[in-house]
Parts: sequence; structure tokens; C-alpha cells
Amino acid sequence: MKKIIISGIFIVAALAGIMYMLNKHKAENKAQTDVVAQKNSFVAVRTATADFREINGQYIANGTFAPKQEVKISAETPGLVTRVLVDEGSRVSAGQTLAVIKADQQNVNVANAQAVYNNAEAEVARFESAYATGGVTKQQLDQVKLQMENAKNNLRSAQISAGDVNVKASFSGIVNKRNIEPGSYVNPGMELFEVVNVSTLKLKVNVDEKNVGTLKIGQSVMVKSPVLAETEFTGKISFIAPKADASLNFPVELEIANTSSNELKAGMYGNAYFGDSQMTNVLLVPRAAFVGSVSSNQIFVHKDGKAVLTKVVSGRTFGEYVEIVSGLEKGAEVIVSGQINLTDGAAVEIIK
Repeated sequence: MKKIIISGIFIVAALAGIMYMLNKHKAENKAQTDVVAQKNSFVAVRTATADFREINGQYIANGTFAPKQEVKISAETPGLVTRVLVDEGSRVSAGQTLAVIKADQQNVNVANAQAVYNNAEAEVARFESAYATGGVTKQQLDQVKLQMENAKNNLRSAQISAGDVNVKASFSGIVNKRNIEPGSYVNPGMELFEVVNVSTLKLKVNVDEKNVGTLKIGQSVMVKSPVLAETEFTGKISFIAPKADASLNFPVELEIANTSSNELKAGMYGNAYFGDSQMTNVLLVPRAAFVGSVSSNQIFVHKDGKAVLTKVVSGRTFGEYVEIVSGLEKGAEVIVSGQINLTDGAAVEIIK
């Protein structure tokens, strides 16, 4: 009996020890879990400091030069080319004949139309005499007059077609392409020449939404080409798109007077320099600080271990940095990565 009691005491003690150890491990695990949970409640972010920098106020936009005027001259009537009076590179004036197309068929058409018109004219004279004596009605006279008018219009059309056998330049410029030779047979719509006017060139560039508001039609802009690095040209803004494209850029077009020797060529790369080239102090933050895109005008600022969503007014863009017009002070610690996981007031942990 005594042995049984002693054995029972040992069993109870062992069970108590086991329970003690289990509770101890449970407490330790809970403490570790609490530490991990607390650590996981922080969002890891990187930051940068809003600061003033000396910035060149110019905004540079680039594009490709194009002719102010460019036309592809096509045949309007079929025929055989008898003469080609210009070559590629030839300077031509408005109205100058570039080629002559054999006009035999067109001249036949004119002769036929002339004969029909002469006959209609004689018929009207005959009906007018008959009408004066009561031989025909007013309705019959009006009918032959209408036929004469139609014949007259057909004659004019035939004469115009015959005139088109002299292929002419519609404006002054340079022949860029010649696609025919004497003896070529052409059909209506076939391209004969390409004429371009490069005395004035166009430069098409894209200006972002932050800078387009400073531009006006007629405004003078300095233009350069890397090929002619030492030469400055003056362009005038001739068009500002009233609507942005999908990238929130506004197409802007400038006209530039070429040199007397036409140093600028259509297809060359060009830069337009908008704004003032003087250095100014500007408060800047990295572009990456903006939530979503610069147009959102929202930035998370790190304050006392938390991310505070802040509304700002952004200005010009300088590469990877954006001007802050208002909403931030110098020294503000802006969050530049990790914003996707943030909400206003979220706890953050700064990583280097």
C-alpha cells in the first residue's frame, strides 16, 4: 500500500513538471509570435529628402524636321510622256511645267465636245426663230437651251483635261523625286513627282502638361540641330494641340526659316529650347515619390514612424526630379519606394 502511494506521488509530480514545461514553451512561443507580428506590422520603405537645387529653367523637347509644304504630283489623264523638264534636285516655281504628256486623245475629246456645242448652239438659234413665229413651245425652247448649256460644260471639262497634259508645280520648291522618263505611259493617279518646300521647315515636338501652359502661338523659340551644333535657328510656335495624347503630352509645331543654302534638311533631328536658361533655386523631389504618377500630386511623407499621405502641387519636370510648387517644405522626408503597400497613417520602417 505504501509503495502504491509513493508511485502515485511520483506520477503526479511528473505530470506537474510536464505541464509546467508546456506552459513555459507556450509563453515563449507567444512572446516570439508577438515580436514577429509587431515587426510585420511595419511596411519597409525607402526615403529621400526634398531639397532646393540650382536648376536650368529651360525645357528641351526634340523632334524631326519636316518640309513646310510637301506634295506628290499625280497624273490626272492617261497618256504618253513626251518631255520631262526637271530632274531630282531642280528648283521649281509655282505654275512651272514639269512634264508634258501627249495630248492626242484629249485634243480629240475637245474637238468632239466643240462640235457638239456648236450643233447645240445652232439648234438654239433655230428654235428661237421658230418660237418667234409660234412654231415651237416655250418648253421646247427651254429644253434645247438646257442641252446647249450641258454641251458647253462638257466642252469646258474637255479643255481642262487637255490642259492637264502640262504637269505643273503647285508651289515653289525642290523636286525631291522624279518617277517618270520620256516615253513612260501614265494612268490617272500615278505619282509623277514629289516636290518639297524646305525654305521653311516644321519641327514637331511633344511638350508635357506641366510646361505647355507657358507656350503661346507666335512665341519665338531657339532651335538647334546636333548636325549643325554651332548654328542657332529661331522657330515660331505655329500650333499647340488643344488635347493631350495618351501620354499626357501635347503636340507642338514650330516653323523655322532655313538658311539661304538650306543647311537644315527634312528628316534631321532637332531640339527646341523653351523657357529661360538662367539658373534658379527649385524645391525638388524624385519622380518616384509620387503615388501612381506625377499627375496624381500625392506623396507619402515619413513623420514619426508613419506614412502621411500629402497633397502637393507639382511644377516642371527635370529628368528624374519634379518641382514642388507647394505642399512640402525643405527637408521633408518623402517615401520613394514601397508606396504600393501603404495607406495613410501606416507604420513604416526605413531601410537603407
